[in-house]
Amino acid sequence: MRLSKVAKLLAVSGLMTLAGIASAEKTQLMVYTALETDQLKAYQEGFNAVNPDIEIKWVRDSTGVITAKLLAEKANPQADAVMGVAASSLALLDKQGMLIPYAPLNIDAIMSQYRDKKTPPAWFGMDVWGATVCFNTIEAQKKNIPKPESWQDLTKPVYKGQVVMPNPASSGTGYFDVVAWLTLFGDQAGKGGGWKYMDGLHANIAQYTHSGSKPCNMAASGEYVVGISFEYRGNTNKAKGAPIDLIFPKEGLGWDLEAFAIHKGTKKLAAAKKLADWASSKDAMLLYGKNFAITAQPGVAAPLANVPKDYEQRLVKLDFNYAAEQRERILTEWKVRYDGKTEKR
Repeated sequence: MRLSKVAKLLAVSGLMTLAGIASAEKTQLMVYTALETDQLKAYQEGFNAVNPDIEIKWVRDSTGVITAKLLAEKANPQADAVMGVAASSLALLDKQGMLIPYAPLNIDAIMSQYRDKKTPPAWFGMDVWGATVCFNTIEAQKKNIPKPESWQDLTKPVYKGQVVMPNPASSGTGYFDVVAWLTLFGDQAGKGGGWKYMDGLHANIAQYTHSGSKPCNMAASGEYVVGISFEYRGNTNKAKGAPIDLIFPKEGLGWDLEAFAIHKGTKKLAAAKKLADWASSKDAMLLYGKNFAITAQPGVAAPLANVPKDYEQRLVKLDFNYAAEQRERILTEWKVRYDGKTEKR
């Protein structure tokens, strides 16, 4: 073999070895998330643009499933960080002593109502996601079903068998809907107006789904007329040409924060802090703002075409501690009353 060929082979071999070393030196972060799958790539690319030496391994499921998984793993934690999971869930994990408080570099830019009140905070918000009703105008016209304007409208007999919504035990969207109705109409340990409202709504429910997106997708495809969902999925489906109107019921809208926290027990704290710093940055907020009308840093999100400008003013007053502390009781009561209409996995 000629010397030049040997030299080339050695050079290539050396480069491969270096690449292997570089790859081996990458820190892998296990990040539990309930972010939509069509958002993950942009967020990961944004983070890796400034932290190319950290690789994110996503563990993704709906909010309720991720919350249950984290609680089940409390004695043997697997996650390094939690990103894009409901703040009400993170407040619950914090009460269980499962989070590492950390003030990221950009914490002062995040509005106080969208972060944990402690110093340093156990969690901070990324963006608000809130309730929207997706209403299929074509199917409604065929069936002579009127457009609802309020939550109470959805209890009328004309909507029987035409409403789908997320199961609150598996979906964060479903849980913030239930918390909103209990806040608006009353709880009283299973006897309040919120439960009476859900009794009336249940009579019209065709199915409870395990995903917050699915009810809007089902309405968009014409499978059902009404899908109780959230504004990202509604806005995205309508922008793609789905024959739906987005309705923001006049009594008020349930909501939660997609939020970030560092998980206690991580052996990669420095890398987790870098992800926290990026997740709280303006660059990250600009990415969140492409999907949601409200970001935790004010004035970042551009208006969404199908979401009202006063969206933030329509949100119900949410008590994260109530949502966290009462979660088990509320979900137990809900399952006893309504779980029979939940879709099979």
